[in-house]
Amino acid sequence: MTENWNLFGHEWAVDMLRQHVANQAMRHAYLITGSPGLGRRSLALAFARSLTCSAPPAPGEYCGECRNCRQMSSMQHPDLTIIQSETEGGMLKVEQIRELRKSVLLAPYQAPYRIVLLLRFQEANASAANALLKTLEEAPTKVILLLTADNAEQLLPTIVSRCEVIRLRPLSISRVDEFLRIKGTEESKAKLIASLSAGRPGYALRLLEDDSALEFRREKLDEVEELLSASRVTRFAYAEQLAKDKETFRATLLLWLSLWRDVMLQTADETNAVTNIDRRDLIEKLANKLSMSEAKRQLSAAENGIGQLKRNVNARLLAENMLLNFPKF
Repeated sequence: MTENWNLFGHEWAVDMLRQHVANQAMRHAYLITGSPGLGRRSLALAFARSLTCSAPPAPGEYCGECRNCRQMSSMQHPDLTIIQSETEGGMLKVEQIRELRKSVLLAPYQAPYRIVLLLRFQEANASAANALLKTLEEAPTKVILLLTADNAEQLLPTIVSRCEVIRLRPLSISRVDEFLRIKGTEESKAKLIASLSAGRPGYALRLLEDDSALEFRREKLDEVEELLSASRVTRFAYAEQLAKDKETFRATLLLWLSLWRDVMLQTADETNAVTNIDRRDLIEKLANKLSMSEAKRQLSAAENGIGQLKRNVNARLLAENMLLNFPKF
């Protein structure tokens, strides 16, 4: 039997969904919300396995070994449809939902249900959201739709009202730290990754398994420190380089966001909540130089920059404006 569906954390959500399957009381649509890296997709796929397992060891469980389980796990099942924007932070388009509306009319090919997984649905444009609403209203009985999003407030209230909403919350840092150490992670690395994860086990695993992600973070935060004392010419040259790749630009802005958040926390003497614990010297330096309102302005600039990139503004102009307003020491 798969204890907690082989997931780390969110036991209450697993228990609820397990009972839905065991009692054959499934809703036709579920919305799983929470920060990226919290385990939204993992929970949805585990739920899909419990719905389609051909040899469940107990009601609401899945064996993990049958054909349906293996194919759902690898996201290669003929009755699984996955819909998402092309890139994280991109836009999910109405054409994708229109194609979905055709496929949900088909009977399941192999499993008891046809599962539709709509990832990061906050990235759907208005037309796509309205098109999904029609699907939710008219979904056949053998179709179960699983949506993920950062939070329910980003979606149309009429979509949210037609879903069973599961709001995932971050785990404690200590619990993620313990989880990483059980996996054999060295103590100082486990402590750093657990802190950077902000209680998101999926993101912690991503950092653990992908050394390039930690290296990218180190490189970009080193560059921030250099930019603080750089000339305008150097900053503009950096902006030109940064704007060449929007995915890299967006990932860099997310790191800036975490840094300015930590500076605000440091300014407010909330030092225990700082996530970039290996950059305390830089954070303290910035907090000593900047007022709370100045730190908040930098945080807002990073947040707005992420939104502007999504709206396809001129990336170079955006980068230049942001770096022009960077603190200078």
